[in-house]
Amino acid sequence: MPEYYYERLSFLDGSFLALESPSTHMHVAGVAIFEAGPLSRPDGGIDIARIKAFIESKLQYVPRYRQHLAWVPIEKNPVWVDDDHFDLDYHVRHVSLPQPGTEEQLKAMTGRLLSQQLNRAKPLWELWVVEGIEQDRFALIFKIHHCMIDGISGVDLMAVLLNFVPSEEIEDIMPYEPRAAPGGAELLVGESLRRVRRAFRAARGIPHLVEEAQAIGAEIQRRAKAVSYSLTSGWLTPATRTPINERIGPNRRFDWLHLELDDIKEVKDLIGGTVNDVVLATVAGAVRKYLIEERGFAVDDVEFRAMAPVSVRAKDQRGRMGNQVAMWLVQLPIDEPEALRRYAIVQDRTQHLKDTNQALGASTIVQLSSGTPATLLGMAARRATRLRPFNMTVTNVPGPQFPMYVLGSKLLAQYPAVPLWAGHGIGVALFSYNGEVAWGLNADRDAVPDVEAFSATIRASFDQLRKDARRAAGVGKSKKKAKKTGSKKAKSQA
Repeated sequence: MPEYYYERLSFLDGSFLALESPSTHMHVAGVAIFEAGPLSRPDGGIDIARIKAFIESKLQYVPRYRQHLAWVPIEKNPVWVDDDHFDLDYHVRHVSLPQPGTEEQLKAMTGRLLSQQLNRAKPLWELWVVEGIEQDRFALIFKIHHCMIDGISGVDLMAVLLNFVPSEEIEDIMPYEPRAAPGGAELLVGESLRRVRRAFRAARGIPHLVEEAQAIGAEIQRRAKAVSYSLTSGWLTPATRTPINERIGPNRRFDWLHLELDDIKEVKDLIGGTVNDVVLATVAGAVRKYLIEERGFAVDDVEFRAMAPVSVRAKDQRGRMGNQVAMWLVQLPIDEPEALRRYAIVQDRTQHLKDTNQALGASTIVQLSSGTPATLLGMAARRATRLRPFNMTVTNVPGPQFPMYVLGSKLLAQYPAVPLWAGHGIGVALFSYNGEVAWGLNADRDAVPDVEAFSATIRASFDQLRKDARRAAGVGKSKKKAKKTGSKKAKSQA
């Protein structure tokens, strides 16, 4: 009997497939900008052949990138199988910006690429090498379906694609031998046998479960309490509809900005809290300013919620593909005009989320739903998008705080893009790298035609928060006092 290979998708991974629609693209993406460095060619272009050879040499470490989806008959659950027609040239593509090759042109190109869904008949990723960028730079624009990857595992993949030191070496390319994929009948039989084996293992484990009933009961009680807090945090009710929560189409705009990581840390060091609290408070101020000044929308008594993914990936799971995230639901105080007061409210709410273990509650809900058939999962996903329990996704992923290189070319910045859910005009993603925090803003082209204005409100919101934090902590007062004392001393000597 021939050996077949396939791998089931987790419930969470499958849910990202079910959530996708013609206007809701469920790929994560990003723009990584590099110095051209040793990848420059004499004609001014970029050595695409070396980049492709380098990527091909690394695929042995990420086998998911050479797998595509197959579907179990009748129940329609998705599984991963090896792609026996894998073609690297389909996935690694080469384009050039017209002169002068500005960042505005690169943003526009990124928006167009984010507007196009990935082909489900092929491995669910694309990488575009963009040359012709001013100041002797090039970019990699990457798209990966959310069912393959979450933010934290994506950082682990950077360790595969990037080097800590500038090196132009390329590993030997290992031959690719796809494992035999099962047909429909084999998939159906295999999944039926898997359920039988799972039931048998559960039956055999009953005596062991009885021995540990007390410990299991305590864990069940802990998880039940966390689930209760999660369900009552707003997941079952719609958030307030705002001008950035209109019906969206398939087309996207992309913008970015960056802040210094030390500046963000200064705020939390001065007034307490975490980097994530600073981010959420900054977004709250930006949303408030944007809705009032750009849309003329009254924000009093508005219940504006952000969904903030939280990693639940264990240390022994680092580097594995698939999603290991739970979702916090945070109500942002956009009706509060004072920056420090907004920060205090955000800090209290995130602390409550931690105290009530809502990341555990959300992940437990996912685990309890893991046996849901694909058809019911799709129906539940569509209902959830109509309910719209939150207004915006805000995700913050920490990256390496030292320079990284690809084939000797230094990574300058990486701007991430989070998918837009139905009814979400803007998604905010952050990635910290080498002392800077890069903000990527993915926006619906029609609902938010002025994404640059929203970008400006983020910077203004943070500047105000930092200014107020420094004033509250008395930063700068001692210097002013010293200057006045020095001036008086000079006059007396005169």
